[in-house]
Amino acid sequence: MNINFADHNATQRYHLMTQTIIPRPIAWALTNSNIDGSPESLNLAPFSYFTAISSDPALLMISVGKKPTGEPKDTLTNLLKTRKIVIHIASENQADLVTQTAATLPHGESEIELVDNEALTTVPFEHFDLPRLAQCDIAYGCELYEIKELGEIPQTLIFVEVKQLYVSSKISTLHDGRIKINADIVKPLARLGANEYSGITTPFKKARPK
Repeated sequence: MNINFADHNATQRYHLMTQTIIPRPIAWALTNSNIDGSPESLNLAPFSYFTAISSDPALLMISVGKKPTGEPKDTLTNLLKTRKIVIHIASENQADLVTQTAATLPHGESEIELVDNEALTTVPFEHFDLPRLAQCDIAYGCELYEIKELGEIPQTLIFVEVKQLYVSSKISTLHDGRIKINADIVKPLARLGANEYSGITTPFKKARPK
């Protein structure tokens, strides 16, 4: 089957892309709404149009669409104001929590408050202005680097620069002078198409040619 994208609208293309570009990592993104001088209200949302794009500078990219109302998503709104974001790597056993935090809420309401108080808690992120989720083994403390808008809707590409990286000691070892992250312990959650998620199989090694 050959599919000509010119014959399909944006929604159809989206469904085709998300079901074929698999698996995709998930950026579980935490930002601070803190509107109108109100007490801190932390927004938490998952994004699967997410990847690393550069190491110098150390940049990550998230592609963000609109709310069903057509308004900007809270992650983008908050980031434009505060320029700070914490991106977590969720694990397989957090799939339900990740899904719950995808709910569309009024700006300023916290997704963290929707779930069990013991299931998601925050702790200080050393040397960074925002906290991180205590339940995640990997967290990136990032600052806004650049924003680009694409298309008629438009879709917003958010480029953020990594300033701090938290890695739990239980998932890492030192190997030949380098930090080795044990993916089989992380058990990262991946996104497939529709309502499907996935974990990883047992990691295996293949040496690159010299």
